[in-house]
Amino acid sequence: MGIPEGASKPEEQRLGPVLRRRDQVQPGTTDQRLLDTEGDSEWVHTDPWRVMRIQSEFVEGFGALAELPSAISVFGSARTKPDSPEYEAGVRLGRALVAAGFAVITGGGPGAMEAANKGAREADGISVGLGIELPFEQGLNPHVDIGVNFRYFFVRKTMFVKYAQGFVVLPGGLGTLDELFEALTLVQTRKVTRFPIVLFGTEYWKGLVDWLRDSVVAGGKASERDLLLFHVTDDVDEAVALVSKETGR
Repeated sequence: MGIPEGASKPEEQRLGPVLRRRDQVQPGTTDQRLLDTEGDSEWVHTDPWRVMRIQSEFVEGFGALAELPSAISVFGSARTKPDSPEYEAGVRLGRALVAAGFAVITGGGPGAMEAANKGAREADGISVGLGIELPFEQGLNPHVDIGVNFRYFFVRKTMFVKYAQGFVVLPGGLGTLDELFEALTLVQTRKVTRFPIVLFGTEYWKGLVDWLRDSVVAGGKASERDLLLFHVTDDVDEAVALVSKETGR
């Protein structure tokens, strides 16, 4: 649908603030081009359109989480079994964080994340899950009260940091390590105000801590004081006390 049949092409055209004359007159109207169902759809795969989707994820995340009370992000493996001591520790941790006045934020998945969300819900606290689109579908665990699913990892990571006053890191794999070192880097480089990072499970984290001290620090790739950026414990109450103390609660 362009120029009506039998009508001549106008010599002058006003499109909002733009004036077009003679050969620069365009057929149809801006609304018509917007609503037209025909045409190339490749534009939905372009970088400018992705920028809009990224922006929308930030807006949705900020809107959903802006009114959260003080919160702690709990990281850990999606592969932690429900009948394992690590799962039970996650449940106890979720309960204890709520008792200390915190909301609990996790990645929203199964395993250790589910455990912390379960503990928070059982303690009548606020249980938050920040999910991520993956090739293998996980979905948000049933103990999440406020859930947001993200397409982009970096948007999700921003939410973990922006709306938490500290991190507790349960035993986990590559994703957990990614989140741990991102947090350590942000604190080390002072890109964020310092906040507590607690590694839960001394036996599990011992090898990593030894490597950081004996290889990374000893090799001059990090400072001795960087080892003070985190705490290691096996005790739920101590973990909660550490994040409470450093957040001034």
